[in-house]
Amino acid sequence: MLTPIELIQRVIDGMAERGFGRIVNITSISVKMPVSGLDLSSGARAGLTAFLAGVARDYAARGVTINQLLPGYFLTERLQEGFAAQAARTGAGAADVAQSWTDQVPAQRLGDPDEFGTTCAYLCGVHASYITGQNILMDGGLYRSAF
Repeated sequence: MLTPIELIQRVIDGMAERGFGRIVNITSISVKMPVSGLDLSSGARAGLTAFLAGVARDYAARGVTINQLLPGYFLTERLQEGFAAQAARTGAGAADVAQSWTDQVPAQRLGDPDEFGTTCAYLCGVHASYITGQNILMDGGLYRSAF
């Protein structure tokens, strides 16, 4: 939490002076749906999100946006390593573990990293200038809430 805050503090005034800046933090669905055993990680991500909620609004009129992307389950190398580790611990097959995670997602698939990258790039562009202070879930519907 402290490192991103310090980095943002070092660059945000220059962005504001130029009248354009985009900050996108990649946090996690755990900001809204904490994961047991990852309490410190979830807390730090939630703290960063809360801290930046006010900062985003302070700089919005100066052309700087700050948003967070909250990914759910994306088919990354790290997630696949987690499937393998869980399979080794439980004796299940890695494909079965992957399927059990996929079954939790209403979209019935894991996210494609390219989808994530495209969304992040959009938030960094000129056409996203009216989106600020937002926490954008990218989770295939995993987080079940109306708000």
